[in-house]
Amino acid sequence: MRAITETWRELRGLLRLDGFRKLFTVRLVSQTGDGMFQVGLASLLFFSPERAGTAPAIAGAFAVMLAPFTIVGPFAGVFLDRWRRRQVLVMGNAVRLVVTAAMATVMLTGGLSGPAEAWIIVLALAVLSVNRFLLAGLSASLPRVVDGPLLLTANSVTPTLGAGAAFVGGGIGFLLSLGVPDGPMRDAAALACAALVFGVAAALALRLRRDQLGPEHPSRGHLGAELAAVARGLADGARYLVRRRTPGQGLLIMAVHRFLYGVVFIASILLSRNLLSAPGDTAAGLATFALVVGMIGVGGAGAMLITPVLSRYTGLQVWIALMLLLAAGSQLVLVPEPTRATVLVGAGLLGLAAQSAKIAVDTIVQRDAHDDYRGRAFAFYDVLYNAAFVGAASLAAVVVPDDGWSPALFGGLAVAYVLAAAVMWARGARVPADVAAPMSPLEKTGRPSVRNTAR
Repeated sequence: MRAITETWRELRGLLRLDGFRKLFTVRLVSQTGDGMFQVGLASLLFFSPERAGTAPAIAGAFAVMLAPFTIVGPFAGVFLDRWRRRQVLVMGNAVRLVVTAAMATVMLTGGLSGPAEAWIIVLALAVLSVNRFLLAGLSASLPRVVDGPLLLTANSVTPTLGAGAAFVGGGIGFLLSLGVPDGPMRDAAALACAALVFGVAAALALRLRRDQLGPEHPSRGHLGAELAAVARGLADGARYLVRRRTPGQGLLIMAVHRFLYGVVFIASILLSRNLLSAPGDTAAGLATFALVVGMIGVGGAGAMLITPVLSRYTGLQVWIALMLLLAAGSQLVLVPEPTRATVLVGAGLLGLAAQSAKIAVDTIVQRDAHDDYRGRAFAFYDVLYNAAFVGAASLAAVVVPDDGWSPALFGGLAVAYVLAAAVMWARGARVPADVAAPMSPLEKTGRPSVRNTAR
């Protein structure tokens, strides 16, 4: 009860901040559209009767959708430290509106086979890439509208309620599609709704001032020079994060966690489709998976309430280790043959652990990285996130059975979480190293620099 009271009081303090309210609104609306988009895409790629419901097929679809942004993501990170982040939110959502509307049109006019299917996959890749770019921009922008102790609460509220908004959006998309005949038209309906919501998010981002979200010192150089400096800038940023210790370790431990979470996520799709529902029943499989995702969301909501309060007593690094142990427990409940109840309980515990750890890592990176490098830091975050999922898909294709369950699988995942927790507990840095922000390649060619200690 005390945790709820303190979190509610701090949330009211956040909502009194005009900049936070506007940025938060953009996130909620944008991620509502994400949920609608993901329902249409999941129905097409993972629960369509025409597609094979095997572990290699599901894992392959994940790899195809995530691998491209893993490659291009670093370029996005450098630009987040050079472009006005408010403009990124406006233009990114506008691009998603256009591309998503094009996907819906292709579905309705060309069906889901042959060249039309290839176009749909290409357009989906574009939308997902922009989505990860936007989420990195939202995270990098948060310290520009929130400061001090409220930043931890902001990191609890914004991604957690953002994920909740995505779930609500997915539910709305699913309900709207029930009144549409099965097939391409049903998936297109969810995508058309998502496109409209993306347009609203772009308009809401215009309420923020042009320079309000930073970066403080955007580059004025030519695009060609910026592109040439991308690799060197990323190398400088990576060295800085590693030398600073706490943000680098936070990014690494989150990548490990996402790798394990990715295996569990793919197993959950197969469990929902092939074990807990009648094989071939698309609606039942999708509904079961929606319940699993909903329980993950419930766990995430719990993280929003307890993390800001309890992590202040344990310290962020110890809190992350404790949450990794909780994630191990979420896998142990699945070692006996799973029922719908145990799968949902495990999903809730994993959601609590995953979101609690993410809140702590977000806060560490934001607190301990200089503003000029936050964009790159969160783009690295997203690249590692996607790379971890691609790696998880590769592993899942080999070790996950087609029905999604084996005792050895979930026992092994629990052991891996325990090992990660032990490393974080024993070796995780509690205090950042006192390192000055390194000079980027563009600074070396004349850009004004800030040579203070990073914070």
